[in-house]
Amino acid sequence: MVVLVTGANGQLGQALQFIATIYPAIDFKFYTSADLDITKPTDIESSFRSTQPHFCINAAAYTAVDQAEKEQIKAYAVNVTGAKNLAEACNHFKTILIHISTDFVFDGNKKVPYHEEDKTNPQGIYGQSKLDGEKALQTIFARYFILRTSWVYSQFGNNFMKTMLRFASERSALSVVDDQIGTPTHALDLAEAIVKVIQSNSKNFGVYNFSNEGSASWYDFAKKIFELNKISIDLKAIPTSKFPTLAKRPAYSVLDKSKFKSEFGHEISHWQTALKTHQNP
Repeated sequence: MVVLVTGANGQLGQALQFIATIYPAIDFKFYTSADLDITKPTDIESSFRSTQPHFCINAAAYTAVDQAEKEQIKAYAVNVTGAKNLAEACNHFKTILIHISTDFVFDGNKKVPYHEEDKTNPQGIYGQSKLDGEKALQTIFARYFILRTSWVYSQFGNNFMKTMLRFASERSALSVVDDQIGTPTHALDLAEAIVKVIQSNSKNFGVYNFSNEGSASWYDFAKKIFELNKISIDLKAIPTSKFPTLAKRPAYSVLDKSKFKSEFGHEISHWQTALKTHQNP
């Protein structure tokens, strides 16, 4: 079983590399953006021809939410054109595509968890580019799993957890918003879920939600990070209005995972359990 992974240097790419040795039956082929630029069909063609992958995990993405408001062309090149290019290669090589998307495709106006079929309504360039990427690949072929996830963090790359720990080493007080509600998702749990999809041999292609269980505000998340790391800091809860950003975030983006759990028989950890379990993997 050959599995080609794009975006190998990102959080998910590194998480997949971390667990790869646990699955000797899967021959992972990892490509960084320097090795394989998904905006370049020739790069994709060359990589697919040499590996002949059964699956392609697209972990490459433009994820700088605020910067995307200023770099729309760049965001669309990776998140839309890149997704389309990969879909075309997957179609040609008869490869199943596992594409990672986001909770930012929703506007955050619901008060209960989002289902896959709920109406999408992105509030910024990042979310719109990810949604357009979903649509682009769906027009090309049907052998895909789109996994929408949320608030990804890990010991790899840049993310909220690492930012909080860095701030705690530099400051005695910190303010974090408490009126944006979602679910922190550990990249290692996301990586394990993707492997579960591969091992399932499922042909029920389509869109699936995956995140850890439970819900939290960014303030709740920060508080738990400091608690588990035994860090004493003056942590204050503030509304989003006190912390303006270029891009608007969904006020509520908890994802319903019923479809994923039913199809793949996968037990999902609560976000607090995942945070504690993966403190020192």
